[in-house]
Amino acid sequence: MDWTAEAIDQLRSLWAEGHSTAEIGRRMGISKNAVVGKAHRLNLPARPSPIRREAEGSAAPRPAPVRRAAVPPPPREPAPLRRLAQPNAAPAAPAPAAVVRPFPRVAARSCCWPLGEPGTPEFRFCSAEAMTSKPYCAEHASVAYVRVRDRREDAA
Repeated sequence: MDWTAEAIDQLRSLWAEGHSTAEIGRRMGISKNAVVGKAHRLNLPARPSPIRREAEGSAAPRPAPVRRAAVPPPPREPAPLRRLAQPNAAPAAPAPAAVVRPFPRVAARSCCWPLGEPGTPEFRFCSAEAMTSKPYCAEHASVAYVRVRDRREDAA
């Protein structure tokens, strides 16, 4: 936008009247951001925040917050003591550990294609010989690596 002397005078007068930047923009037929930018470049006085203006302009002042007496937190229970092993007592059975299966590798270069539902006993990986520089056997590589067709081939 080209700011003419008349447009700057109109901006200054609307600004002095206290209109919002959006309202000034509507009246002048320009964007709110154009108004804000030009007001900043003209060093016009800053607008008070509408949030602060409403809070300061309210007729009844807010009462001071009521102070409550500090209540100490309830005492913490001490941590349970661990018992030392009795020399004549049988040792307690250890808690069952989670079953962790190692990543199955049948051969040094076996196919990594998953078969079955993960987390079930039937889950496994294909054990066929993997292709050179690929993690899958030839059958699974043909499924995993699909060549992208050119869109021009579809149009023909």
